[in-house]
Amino acid sequence: MTSTLLSLTALLTASALAAPAAGATPQNDRPVPAAGIPAGWEKVDGDDLAQLPGASDRQQSPTASGGDASGRSASVQADETSNLAVKSVRNGKFTSTEVNYAAPDTGVLRARSTNVTGAWEGFAFEWDEASQTFALKSLANNRYVAVEKNFTGARKNVLRARSTTAGGWERFELYQNEDLSLYAFRSTLNNLFVAMENSYTGPLQYTLRARSAEVTGSWEQFDLYGIDG
Repeated sequence: MTSTLLSLTALLTASALAAPAAGATPQNDRPVPAAGIPAGWEKVDGDDLAQLPGASDRQQSPTASGGDASGRSASVQADETSNLAVKSVRNGKFTSTEVNYAAPDTGVLRARSTNVTGAWEGFAFEWDEASQTFALKSLANNRYVAVEKNFTGARKNVLRARSTTAGGWERFELYQNEDLSLYAFRSTLNNLFVAMENSYTGPLQYTLRARSAEVTGSWEQFDLYGIDG
């Protein structure tokens, strides 16, 4: 079944997250951002994502009955949460879970897909009211995305879908810039924003890493799409 991508920003009508009209003057009554949060970026909660039509209460990913043309398995169950695809602004590609990579890179997240072929590019966003954070569960392997803080070198703070439960390593704050209609992720483990490593080469090119102190530009900016199968 072919997946249909629905822009999250376009569908959040009558919401505090709705983007202003083109040329509109930025509002001056926005709350002062928290320490370490760039001006213009505001935190998103679970109710905001729940307004995305078709993204909640779905039991299977769009291609759960089979796989894509490359033979990838998509037979996973999705939780009753918002199932979204994450697109990097830097290279215009969707984030995929590399379930076939060998250790220690198994499940690494890379923005390398030109479209959403199935569960490889899908993530369930699970909201935790107590911590006011999201956990991201990959639909490709049913594992939570963790920040590998103890890795060294080019892999330090890489994002990997490898955890069976969501703890401190798997918690993220989600922010939106209304003027840009874009999103940014910040790990609560190291308080750093997720960046897409466009300049990396080899199998880790386009890897997502929680390594930026602030949102400097397109490296840390992402767009979200609801997966409607």
